[in-house]
Amino acid sequence: MTTESAAQPPEIPLGRRVVLRYRLPAGYPQPLTDVIGELVSMDPLTVRAADGQLISISPDRVVALKALGPRPIRTSEIRALETAAAHAWPGLEQAWIDGWLLRAGNGYTGRANSAVPLGYSGAPALLTAETVHRIGEWFTGHGLPLQLLLPDRLAPVPHGWRTWNETAVLGIDIENFVLPQGPPMVRIASAPDAAWLDMHRYRGENPAAQAVSAPVPVPEVLTAVHEGEVGFASLGVPQPIAIGRGAITDAPDGRRWIGLTCVAVGAEHRRHGLGSLVCAELIRWGHDRGATHAYVQVEVENTGALALYRDLGFLDHHGYRYAAPAPG
Repeated sequence: MTTESAAQPPEIPLGRRVVLRYRLPAGYPQPLTDVIGELVSMDPLTVRAADGQLISISPDRVVALKALGPRPIRTSEIRALETAAAHAWPGLEQAWIDGWLLRAGNGYTGRANSAVPLGYSGAPALLTAETVHRIGEWFTGHGLPLQLLLPDRLAPVPHGWRTWNETAVLGIDIENFVLPQGPPMVRIASAPDAAWLDMHRYRGENPAAQAVSAPVPVPEVLTAVHEGEVGFASLGVPQPIAIGRGAITDAPDGRRWIGLTCVAVGAEHRRHGLGSLVCAELIRWGHDRGATHAYVQVEVENTGALALYRDLGFLDHHGYRYAAPAPG
């Protein structure tokens, strides 16, 4: 490992996985030791070890600090985050069938009208012909097509099925996020008003310029949350120029997440940091209510949104895609 100057540690973004080598006090059998963990602070230099312990080292004891690749994500962590995300977007009706959580939300959004495998704690979920039949019957009874949401490692794509909407899930420890200071510039309400719904429907674009009419939002689907709290952010009066949705839910591993969705900025107001501001204010709002982590779900083709969230410090966690039986 290359030795770094104690006075000038390398510039490493907070939240990165690092290895820290430092000198031990006199009396220890060895002069140096290493710790691998998440970089929490540079002043003082603090690393969160795998067991959760925070280790702070004074500059005169630092021998080297080196960034490592992202920490491997365990399958249990994917299942825990997906559980929190499902609670944040539960649709209007739910049911459990053979370890699959089924959601129906009048056909509005894929997340609120799909089945996700959350009930298995070991190997990837299996999808037998009988289970497919029962899930299909439930969706048919709600006037919906059979549609699965398949997170990485939790269930394979059934043979012969089609897939679409590859989505990246990114997360951040809020301790590593610089929360906005001073009075909030963004209003956060418990329900969306007509102006919020209009901007959400067209994603900030001019409706007249769109070739195909966007689906009409279903407010009951947007406000639904399971054992959590939801907030709708708006920037600008009387008409919003930027919006977002935040949903706070708990994961079974004890983490409390705020999920950021529906972020949109008016076309004529983009490239001025307004999307980042809305996200930051929603994270602050969630942190004030006990959220410890934040996540976003972004289609992999939306490179602009991915760049925005990575600039905010979000790190890749896992991915998912939708799947359905091939026609015919």
